[in-house]
Amino acid sequence: MENPPRPRQAIPSTIGVILLLAVVGDLSAFAADEVKEVDASSFELHGFLSQGAVKTTDNNFLLLSKGVSFDFTEAGVNFTKRLADNLRTGMQIFVQRLGSGTSLAPKLDWAYLDYHPSDLLGIRFGRVKTPFGLYNDVADIDAARTPVLLPQSVYPASNRNFFLAEDGFEAYGYTGNGSAGALEYRLYGGTIAVPFTNAAGAAIAIQRFDTPFLLGARLMWDTPVDGLRFGTSAQTMRFDADFLAGGTTEASIQLPATVWVTSLRYQHHDLLLAAEYERGYVRFANSTDTALFPNKAMLSQGGYAMASYRLNDWLQPALYYSMTVPDINLTTGRENHQDDLSLTLRFDINPYWIVKIEGHYMMGTAILDTALNGGTAKSALDDTWGAFLLKTTAYF
Repeated sequence: MENPPRPRQAIPSTIGVILLLAVVGDLSAFAADEVKEVDASSFELHGFLSQGAVKTTDNNFLLLSKGVSFDFTEAGVNFTKRLADNLRTGMQIFVQRLGSGTSLAPKLDWAYLDYHPSDLLGIRFGRVKTPFGLYNDVADIDAARTPVLLPQSVYPASNRNFFLAEDGFEAYGYTGNGSAGALEYRLYGGTIAVPFTNAAGAAIAIQRFDTPFLLGARLMWDTPVDGLRFGTSAQTMRFDADFLAGGTTEASIQLPATVWVTSLRYQHHDLLLAAEYERGYVRFANSTDTALFPNKAMLSQGGYAMASYRLNDWLQPALYYSMTVPDINLTTGRENHQDDLSLTLRFDINPYWIVKIEGHYMMGTAILDTALNGGTAKSALDDTWGAFLLKTTAYF
């Protein structure tokens, strides 16, 4: 986040095969006189390995964490390769274990072909990262940020594996740098695969969950004030789902959803200040069983303010306050909000190894998973509680 990243669930296997063949063959379909010679430095290979520990008081968060849990492992390897002056490809293989019920099964995190004829226009296709807010497209790079967990009001850890990237395309460009500053735009579209599981004995079981489309845009303004960036992002998508209730009753529903976020960031030397505010709208539509899924709409909000400062080459603290309200019409009760005050200490041991210590003081239970808490209703979980994380990452 504060440091420039070294760039990095699953996409159709055919895309991966095509990209691999493109790298091995350097796009042999191009005529030799149409492709300029590219030196070996145009190939970059990077990787990372992270191990974390999580401990919470009273409530389980992200995984079974009342006792210290080490089920928090991530690893990845990625490459980028310049195939021609304006053509580049890349991909990342990623594995993650977050909780005892997950496995370290490898998947293709992102993979793309990128044609960039000018600063004003570039096009990517494949599995491309989703540019939403300030940090969604670097959510896979632990070394690029100070906190272990990005503010959960805008970047929920549970969403990382399906909102990091979409299968589709992106158009992007950058213009300006005059007295009025500069503009960066990114437009994208495609689809995402949202994995689902049904808890044993659940009254309502998901049979199918698809996302027919996702469309989005991000516009960022690098203002004339040095280090000050302002922008907005928006996404619209639709979820289609089939359910089985009570083991016999079939029902289906569509969930059109729109979300936008306004972003502000200021960086001056070793100081970074950031704030974002998000609104989300989801509507229950075309329900075949209105008694089970009544047609209604919900408006959510969330946001955070964050500050970090690099004290020296090896120590960087960060502090943020984050708030989440899933339904702005329901604000009372611990189950209808979650506030998070977080403090992180990042230690850069050397250029390839970092250690982070992080504490959270939580108020509310809105984003907790009842399945991780023995089925206890959110209204019956502890209202105030703490979360503590230790994470180390080696990268190259």
